[in-house]
Amino acid sequence: MRYHFGEKIRAVRERRSMTLKDVADRAGVSESLVSQIERNRVSPAIDTLLALVDALDIDLEYLFSDFRRERAVHVVRSNERAIFTRPGGVRYERLAQLEGASQGMDGIEAYCITLEEGAKTGSKEYGHRGFELGIILEGSADLTIGNKVYHLEAGDSASFRSEAPHVLANVGTGVLRVLWIITPPKGEIGA
Repeated sequence: MRYHFGEKIRAVRERRSMTLKDVADRAGVSESLVSQIERNRVSPAIDTLLALVDALDIDLEYLFSDFRRERAVHVVRSNERAIFTRPGGVRYERLAQLEGASQGMDGIEAYCITLEEGAKTGSKEYGHRGFELGIILEGSADLTIGNKVYHLEAGDSASFRSEAPHVLANVGTGVLRVLWIITPPKGEIGA
């Protein structure tokens, strides 16, 4: 059994000067079951656990406070970013790529993309599964999705389903810098 909270249940019961029978009667379970839970011999069903919590007037947060997990954080230092260039003046800096398939999630990837004057990225012929979100950091862009063109300036953002063919083009003078987020990760940019 991974989670042991029997000690907390017992401590609260004893602080309140309640017997096993008192708690069992209030929760509608047997004394034996309460005793086994307190000794971490059995793991109660959620309904039973909630009944015990009610019988003892315990805050669920207190009961589970020891089980807060530290979440994995992936830090990418600015000088450690993977950088990929494409012909025609396109540069990708990978900010993050989190694969989530093992947790039943699709994952996400994020890039800072720099396009030289006149440069484009994307495809007029095909899209891909997922969603994209882009924020224009510097410059002007035309975002073509299918047959529709959206003009974007610094500070503008766009989000869309990425199944349709889509192209991002630098239509201004100077560089175009964008923050671009894709889910699920394509994983093709560095290939």
